[in-house]
Amino acid sequence: MKFSDRVLRVQPSQTLVITAKAAEMRRQGVDVIGFGAGEPDFDTPDFVKEAAIKALKEGKTKYTPAAGIPELREGIAKRLKEKNGIDYSPSEVIVTPGAKMGLYEIFAVILNPDDEVIIPAPYWVSYTEQVKLCDGKPVIVEMSEENGFILTAETVKSAITPKTKALVLNTPSNPTGAVIPKEELEKIAQICLEHNILIISDECYEEFCYEEPHVSIASLSPEIKKITFTVNAFSKAYSMTGWRLGWVAAPEEYIKKLSIIQSQTISNPTSFAQYGALAALEDGGKFPQMMKEEFRKRRDFVVKEFLSIEGITCPQPKGAFYVFPNISAYIKGNIKNDIDFTAYLLEEAKVAVVPGSAFGKEGYIRLSYATSMENLKEGMRRIKEALKKL
Repeated sequence: MKFSDRVLRVQPSQTLVITAKAAEMRRQGVDVIGFGAGEPDFDTPDFVKEAAIKALKEGKTKYTPAAGIPELREGIAKRLKEKNGIDYSPSEVIVTPGAKMGLYEIFAVILNPDDEVIIPAPYWVSYTEQVKLCDGKPVIVEMSEENGFILTAETVKSAITPKTKALVLNTPSNPTGAVIPKEELEKIAQICLEHNILIISDECYEEFCYEEPHVSIASLSPEIKKITFTVNAFSKAYSMTGWRLGWVAAPEEYIKKLSIIQSQTISNPTSFAQYGALAALEDGGKFPQMMKEEFRKRRDFVVKEFLSIEGITCPQPKGAFYVFPNISAYIKGNIKNDIDFTAYLLEEAKVAVVPGSAFGKEGYIRLSYATSMENLKEGMRRIKEALKKL
């Protein structure tokens, strides 16, 4: 076998590995409760499906412009202005096949070999691997449970070197649910301006902020907007994970380069799916608001349940739909790390969660509460029973 050095540097997504393993166990007749996948359990709304079906019936099944249909780029620009307070033109927006592809394209456009990207840990599993795929160097900075896993400007400043090209922000965060306050974002933005560092702002969970409103860092000033890539998707907000549609908003010269990459790789986002996304924008946020209220109830239940378990701490997430409890008290004996812990839960409790080490933070697990309250109650009951045996 002849593999590139590039692909040998990259690890598979642990969240998808865990989800696939749980699915295989179910196919074999095992009653597994899956808390691994980061996708809402709600179906895609009917009005979105109907718009896509209508597009199919009307023959909108051919190539589109590489950057997406003009109507959708216009709709996204309008949404960014009205909801986020950022004045982007449609030419500063590209529609991508999911936010994940958008992030990869950004790294491909901005990174040269050994350029450094500051990534706060815990981090979403794909950031580090995508940077490696693009020949960059992930520079991991640690965030602490004590301050709610919130990135601070001082932490960013301490990681800057002459090779620093960009900073990845993810607020609300996957996996912790942490939300960076506006005053801290302002400090982080100022440091990036002073050091000529690009900001990659992953805002895929912005619709799910429970205690305080979401703030887009690009909205802070025109100067900040010039150094920021604002990344988002329809996946979480409209339960469209399988549709693979996201977007990137940035200065037009960057968008032109991202469009070149799309034209030479995927040609364009799926044609009829874009018309479904256009319908989602016309909803005015009612569907994600409905999901948010349900997620809030689930969050409160799961946090309360974990806090009732001796030896476990669990910060209350301010956003997204994950909890990130500290299970280090149970790493003993045959349980040597959080990977062993998750394997034990899968074997003993038939509950699938993701080890914190997959997100760069050992001694924790990530549990998605984007599933039914019935599943959450039964899953937490099983976890408690399994832990009593350790």
